[in-house]
Amino acid sequence: MCISVVLPAKNEAGAVGETIRKVRKTIPDAEIIVVDDGSTDQTASFSAAAGALVVSHPYCKGNGSAIKTGARAATKKVIVFMDADGQHNPEDIPRLLASIQDGHDMVVGARQKGSQASIGRSFANGLYNCIASWITGHNIEDLTSGFRAVRAERFREFLYLLPNGFSYPTTSTMAFFRAGYSVAYVPIHTAKRIGKSHIRILRDGSRFLIIIFKIGTLFSPLKIFAPVALGMVTLASAWYGWTWWHQSRFTNMSALLYTGGVMVFLMGLISEQITALMYKDSGGKT
Repeated sequence: MCISVVLPAKNEAGAVGETIRKVRKTIPDAEIIVVDDGSTDQTASFSAAAGALVVSHPYCKGNGSAIKTGARAATKKVIVFMDADGQHNPEDIPRLLASIQDGHDMVVGARQKGSQASIGRSFANGLYNCIASWITGHNIEDLTSGFRAVRAERFREFLYLLPNGFSYPTTSTMAFFRAGYSVAYVPIHTAKRIGKSHIRILRDGSRFLIIIFKIGTLFSPLKIFAPVALGMVTLASAWYGWTWWHQSRFTNMSALLYTGGVMVFLMGLISEQITALMYKDSGGKT
């Protein structure tokens, strides 16, 4: 299989060379692309010395931006994205590719218990998986894993949606599900990263949640709007019941909540139709 391996890297001089050599040993004919995202160390020179094609950003643009640069630079039909910090085992790549050969459009390396960096991050990822599974209607085993193989043509359809920060896995996974493309999961175990993590739990965790809901409103709006509308109507009915029992009257607050609930629901319907129009040329499998 013709494969491009893309490694986004920022100040990963301590691990990137060894990672490239392991990839080359596992997949000798792979095109290896390192996207140097404004590193201030020797990431670029060590990557080139190990035999990778290096594409450098003049300044730090973010992990998602590096992924987009790598996807545009890749020339093969299948792209494997993985971290350059030593967490992902290149020996797992053939297992991802086997699922691609079985007909899947995206195959994600799903981290198993004991592979998370901390209990807090494990809990947060579990929460993200549950919310995203509810929004998409599919079981999502690992929403934030950066180790995945994709069909390049499919992946490039969604480059304009990918944010420049640490959430390209979230956006791409939910986009593939919404477009009706096939997504599979392969269990993996990750090692402790070499060097310091660039992710901050509170800052990036809140961004992940916002992105999940943004993508939810973009790809399945009624999953967001309908519960809000139902909550407003339920609250209006409860308030109406209480005021009628105690004051024998229908209040302006109940009227406002009922009206708001109907408006929110109608906004969800309109958003759903707009979303369907967005995907009329994306395989037609919404």
